[in-house]
Amino acid sequence: MVLGWLTVEEALEKILGYVNRLSIEEKPLLDSLGQVLAEDAISEFSIPPRDNTAMDGYAVRWDDIQSASPESPVNLKVIEELPAGKIAVKDVSEGVAIRIMTGAPMPDGADTIVPFEDTDELDRKSGPGGVDEIGICKAWKIGSNIRRAGEDVVPGTVIIKAGTVLRPAEVGVLASLGKPAVKVFRRPVVSVLATGDELLEVGEALAPGKIYNSNNYSVAGLVLRYGGVPKVLGIARDNMDSLKAKIAEGVDADLVITSAGVSKGDYDIVKDVLAQEGEIAFWMVKMKPARPLAFGLLKTRDTSGRMREVPHLGLPGNPVSSMIAFEQFGRPALLKMQEGPGQTQRRSRYGGFHN
Repeated sequence: MVLGWLTVEEALEKILGYVNRLSIEEKPLLDSLGQVLAEDAISEFSIPPRDNTAMDGYAVRWDDIQSASPESPVNLKVIEELPAGKIAVKDVSEGVAIRIMTGAPMPDGADTIVPFEDTDELDRKSGPGGVDEIGICKAWKIGSNIRRAGEDVVPGTVIIKAGTVLRPAEVGVLASLGKPAVKVFRRPVVSVLATGDELLEVGEALAPGKIYNSNNYSVAGLVLRYGGVPKVLGIARDNMDSLKAKIAEGVDADLVITSAGVSKGDYDIVKDVLAQEGEIAFWMVKMKPARPLAFGLLKTRDTSGRMREVPHLGLPGNPVSSMIAFEQFGRPALLKMQEGPGQTQRRSRYGGFHN
């Protein structure tokens, strides 16, 4: 154990030295929201895959409309109507047009889109009969109102780099690439435990000398906010057997966080249990609030019987101190567990994903 008081910077460096990036898992696309992408997302095709119209209108040949004006419309025969998702059956040749909806692929032979509002379609629809012919009232430039194939993405482009936090926008982009699932860094599972004889669970009748357990809720909320999965263990009483039993329930996690029991009082036994069940790395930090802060390793065995060490962060019992200590030390630890290559702990944008 480090003797003496550590600075905040020294304490954080020591904690992060015990924390490693977690394993990679494959998740369904929507379930990956808020996680960190573990490999580059690369497009296998062009987006859009074909030239398509950016507006509702008429697909025409520019040679046919170059002299069009409101005073002297150019009349073209309408040979087909084309919704999005369909391929034109007919080609656009001299003197004809295809009525086309936004997103529909460009028909062969057409090189320009004229929007509805630059035609006399409304007048024709109000008259007898259908729109078998259309008057073009504006000479748009050749190529107008067309989105070209590959305009957004060409094959082989890295669309989202590994290490990116997947927000709703990134999830949508991955969907546009046709990916039903992605590889991400696993969310850390964090056991959360409050300690103290004075604590009551929320919903119990308030009794003299007792207070409600708020720390489990605030700490678990912070774990959620920064991408973790809280495993709330409830309350451990101020005796060794109770605390050891509760900690034993939580050592299958990636991190164990307790609150209270880390000061110098007669019943502050968290550091004693930590010393018995593992090792203490340090106990006191030069900061206020949250000066008493225990950190170390809990030693346990996995399901195959192999020894494993689980980092343990012992927060102060005061609710404000507990949250400040978590933000200072717990948050960077959780972020490092989920970090992609080349990233740093300064990133804090997980915060908006779980509110």
